[in-house]
Amino acid sequence: MKMFDKYFNLQNDFVVLRSMMQEDYSAFKHLTSNKDMWTYFTSDLSVEKKLQIWVDDAVAQMQKKVRHPFTIETKPDKIIIGSSSFGNISHHDHRLEIGYTWITDKYQGKGYNNHIKLLMLEYAFETLKYERVEFKTDVLNIPARKALSRIGAIEEGILRSHTLMSHNRRRDTIYYSILRSEWPSVKSHLKSLLK
Repeated sequence: MKMFDKYFNLQNDFVVLRSMMQEDYSAFKHLTSNKDMWTYFTSDLSVEKKLQIWVDDAVAQMQKKVRHPFTIETKPDKIIIGSSSFGNISHHDHRLEIGYTWITDKYQGKGYNNHIKLLMLEYAFETLKYERVEFKTDVLNIPARKALSRIGAIEEGILRSHTLMSHNRRRDTIYYSILRSEWPSVKSHLKSLLK
């Protein structure tokens, strides 16, 4: 299976990332109702109409081959816990972004994010043979920034007044990246975090 195939998935013994489907909206609706989860996200997915638009856009972008959204499930019990995506994909430049990531509050802090990032980074560097994986987040999102630094992503810089957030706040966006040359040491470090 290749990226953009509706049956494409990445998995290990802990988690499955499978291609998002329209039908996932129903499960997401029950996971996204905590308004506090969306302070640093570009949309308030606790609002059902915004969640529906977000899912519709994600699936449409996969069909256009510009973003590959995943639904995250626990393994082996297949409980849906969130979503992440490959986005800003440039085959020409051999780079992509890992983003649009959220995990419902009940499953945060339990190691899922490290498993998700390892699977996605392995695919980007080892299967696609890409040169760069980038991440971006709200400069005010200290937990996300710490998580990116913890896995070995390098802080690159801040784009001021970069993105319009919910409630009409404009965020400064901070970029991080991992390069192909850094991947072996990042992979080793990430694997050590899973033990």
